[in-house]
Amino acid sequence: MFAVACLCKMNITRPRRNRKNSAIRDMLAETQLGAQHLIYPIFLKDGKGIKEEVASLPNNFRWSLDLLLPEIESCLNLGIKSFDIFPAVDEALKDQMASYSWASDNFYLEAIRQIKARFPEVVIMTDVAMDPYSSDGHDGLVQNGQILNDETLPILAKMTIAQAQAGADIIGPSDMMDGRVGYLRTALDTDGFTNVSIMSYTAKYASAFYGPFRDALNSAPKAGDKKTYQMNPANKREALLEAQLDFEEGADMMMVKPALCYLDVIALLKESFPLPITAYNVSGECAMVYAAAQNGWLNYEQAMTEMLLSMRRAGADAILTYFAKDFAQFIRS
Repeated sequence: MFAVACLCKMNITRPRRNRKNSAIRDMLAETQLGAQHLIYPIFLKDGKGIKEEVASLPNNFRWSLDLLLPEIESCLNLGIKSFDIFPAVDEALKDQMASYSWASDNFYLEAIRQIKARFPEVVIMTDVAMDPYSSDGHDGLVQNGQILNDETLPILAKMTIAQAQAGADIIGPSDMMDGRVGYLRTALDTDGFTNVSIMSYTAKYASAFYGPFRDALNSAPKAGDKKTYQMNPANKREALLEAQLDFEEGADMMMVKPALCYLDVIALLKESFPLPITAYNVSGECAMVYAAAQNGWLNYEQAMTEMLLSMRRAGADAILTYFAKDFAQFIRS
């Protein structure tokens, strides 16, 4: 007892004093997390009256535009102002060149126009990659079993310009082709879209956590995998090379995808570059929490909040997450 008493007397620094009640804990919190930090990924489907829950991603849906518009309005009322929209394209519209991606009757492009007309204050981010529109299911052009890098870039540029014309605020090249950021920046600037931002998927890893997303869009590769263009999960320094190239080519923001298993990469890029760093809290990461909560193994709100806080703490300025609406409702209540 004497030793303990002496130790306590000498220990004049007591961190627990700064944790003694919720008001002090909130006041001294080093990391802030609010709806303004979140980008909500949403799946869009052609048609009317459609709200289909994604079986492998509970509480997330494929929306037709008529039902998506009031959903966006409800999100705005919760403080969510940024949305990343992904199209679920019918197989009959897909071809090797992904030509539907810039077609004049593309429902995705029409949806962007209508969303921006009704809610001009929202930020719309779009996905630039061939896989939603490709009959091969790959992000790049496939010939003889190979993903062709340079031949893919003009296709991505057509897609990008079509999305910018529709009203996209941020272009998100997710394809991981070499040189695509500079190619798309030049295409945008040449066509007068100098104000359209590029959030590059800078460090996009060949991850096991994309399954529910591919279920939602039916966009899995028809043959092979994406390991020749997406990054090896074993590599960290390689992310610096990818980031340096994106920085030099004109990216406005750089993304790490997935987020949870790559917090070290988020921190590395945040420390190394003066651009905003975003994190994609991908479908598989969210699905794990949904499943565990449904089984009573985790508290949903607490686990969701802790996961998002870890990404902000690692250095993410913004987070793309399927938790966005649930989190915004949670902090509102």
